[in-house]
Amino acid sequence: MVDDIQARTKQSGGASAGAEDYLEKRALRRGSAGWLLLTGLGVAYVVSGDFSGWNFGLAEAGFGGLAIAAALMGLMYTCMVFSLAELSSILPAAGGGYGFARRALGTWGGFLTGTAILIEYVLAPAAIVIFIGDYVESLNLFGLTSSWPVYLACFVVFIGIHLWGVGEALRFSFVVTGIAVAALLIFAVGAFTEFDAGGLNDIPVDHDALGANSWLPFGLLGIWSAFPFGMWFFLGVEGVPLAAEETKDPARTLPKAMSLSIGVLLLLAVLTFLAATGAHGSNAVQEAGNPLVTALQGDGEPTPLSRFVNYAGLAGLVASFFSLIYAGSRQLFALSRAGYLPRFLSLTSRRKAPYLGLLVPGALGFALAAWSGDGARMLNIAVFGATISYALMSLSHIVLRRREPDLARPYRTPGGIATSSVAFVLACSALAATFLVDKQAAFIALGVYAVALAYFALYSRHHLVANAPEEEFAALAAAEAELDRD
Repeated sequence: MVDDIQARTKQSGGASAGAEDYLEKRALRRGSAGWLLLTGLGVAYVVSGDFSGWNFGLAEAGFGGLAIAAALMGLMYTCMVFSLAELSSILPAAGGGYGFARRALGTWGGFLTGTAILIEYVLAPAAIVIFIGDYVESLNLFGLTSSWPVYLACFVVFIGIHLWGVGEALRFSFVVTGIAVAALLIFAVGAFTEFDAGGLNDIPVDHDALGANSWLPFGLLGIWSAFPFGMWFFLGVEGVPLAAEETKDPARTLPKAMSLSIGVLLLLAVLTFLAATGAHGSNAVQEAGNPLVTALQGDGEPTPLSRFVNYAGLAGLVASFFSLIYAGSRQLFALSRAGYLPRFLSLTSRRKAPYLGLLVPGALGFALAAWSGDGARMLNIAVFGATISYALMSLSHIVLRRREPDLARPYRTPGGIATSSVAFVLACSALAATFLVDKQAAFIALGVYAVALAYFALYSRHHLVANAPEEEFAALAAAEAELDRD
């Protein structure tokens, strides 16, 4: 019966005669990455958030409130990463979170998750390239007075590296990420020499806020408002499974790389947060565009260390920008290959790179950056999409554990359903918090979501490709369930 159902599903996708040819034109380069490069990829997604962005949470919650928010978001990401590690060992395909949700929640759940992830990975590079342009201007590099040439150069050069090949791209990302991480450690050493615990809670207290005190100057609600900023220390690490089809022994390599990535990021978050706020006080860095440099020099003149950190911040932005382009291209590739998005977007080149999956989001990202110039708004939209995907991916783990307890799991999440349930609750709380921070960004994301869902409801759900890995895996699961009932 399994063979019969496989045959029927292949016919339903409109690719029965040319199934092998269809997938051959959409093949990635296998075995290009080991656990070390994937660990670097996980850190690269996130490292720019250590250099800037998180500090705006101080204006929402103060030191104590942001510390609690960051700790809760760190817990959410840790629980989610361990849950995704299990799911990636079950279904090591390029779809990542979309593939997991497709297996657990059906086609609608898969599309809802994949679209949310795609919003995150298309908007985040556009936001970060704006920050790169700001850095280049502030450092007086190349004599530029306008940032759009920087945006164009970043997209052209770094997409070109991705088109060259995934192995080369991941090695480039690893080197740049190493520079950024080394700079963060050097920054922490220098900042801790001027650490003063008294400066941590120097933000004036709003006595009208419920529960306000020197550690929570904006009260208890401030903690919730700071959730999106606490996420900046970890946002993007969930993208490691998108490299599954280009990984050596993914069932073993992905869980190892994801665990190491979140460990490194938790350490960097603690060091950066304490060092930056303790050097010259929370009040000094709460609205700084470059908080680490401000923490080192305060109101004084630039120092050799602050100059070094300033340039290293550019390396951190480049690392995240470069790796997020990779993540967005693989998510688009997987959704297109399975027919959720137009199929031509998943075609790969002779070097096995999804060239349209790189070029189309890149062109869109450049256009958004050049037109808007509002990196903070676009990043808030990306965070909104991310929190939706986190809730659905965590729910997918819960559903599969309950519905298919005997499914072969090369890696099992510590704590099981309890772990993914913590991630699910915190993800829902973070989603609600985005409306507290930037309602307009949340509603823009909802509008994009609505358009995508209309496309799926009216067209693409009727044109799915049955021989795509995620669809074929779901068909086999349905066949096995039917056999069990018989």
